Amino acid sequence: MSLPPAPSTMTFWEHLEELRARLIKSFAAIAIGVAVGWFYRQPLLGWLTRPFVLAWKNDHLGPSATLHFGSPAALFLAYVKIAFIGGCVFALPVLLYQLWAFIAPGLYSKEKRLALPFVVTSCALFATGGWFGWRVAFPVAFRYLLSFSGPVADSGLSVTPTVMIDDYLSFVARMLIAFGLVFELPIIVFFLSIAGVINHRHLIRYARHFIVAAFLLAAIVTPPDVVSQLLLAIPLCVLYAVSIVVAWAVGKKDASPASTDSGTTS
Repeated sequence: MSLPPAPSTMTFWEHLEELRARLIKSFAAIAIGVAVGWFYRQPLLGWLTRPFVLAWKNDHLGPSATLHFGSPAALFLAYVKIAFIGGCVFALPVLLYQLWAFIAPGLYSKEKRLALPFVVTSCALFATGGWFGWRVAFPVAFRYLLSFSGPVADSGLSVTPTVMIDDYLSFVARMLIAFGLVFELPIIVFFLSIAGVINHRHLIRYARHFIVAAFLLAAIVTPPDVVSQLLLAIPLCVLYAVSIVVAWAVGKKDASPASTDSGTTS
């Protein structure tokens, strides 16, 4: 037997007002996060560049790794970008909670209790994905890409990397977001399964298509080397397998009350 819907309903204008309130709180959280990110801009830059520094030393490219900026304001704008990226990450729990609070009026009372697990799990998965990219994929990618520098055989020419800080931050931000979003796959499947949009049979049926899509996505997002692509595609396929288990568990929970009710009525 299905649960009754939430007793209170909202008009269209009430939904708009609710959306406005949630957006204001979200922007306020981002603003506070950006202020915190600006205060810690140098430690954040040091953390973001650590894989690059290690790859630089590994390839013996010079006494110290160097990032360059091409105009007087470029470094300032780079720090603004770091503060914004850090601010969005710091504000992520608030953003996810505001998203959940906006859709909560349309949920059943049992589903509304998932707010805290949703926020905690989503943040943990995103952080795990970003950490995996920073700890595992970034060092491999930078070692591969910087390995092309150095003397060119039989030419008397030496190729030296001149990495601009804005290009570096754009590259790292894209990779961090990609790995973070990839690791959100089980939580997305969980809620799609609750909504009845998909089940584990659908996921099993389209597993081969997903594997192809995972490698295509990895080829687009990561640097053009096979190792970096595998470091994104393989975890994505593993998370897809985990998502199948999640969808099966959710479907089993949803089916058990129905079977109990049918057994009682019979």
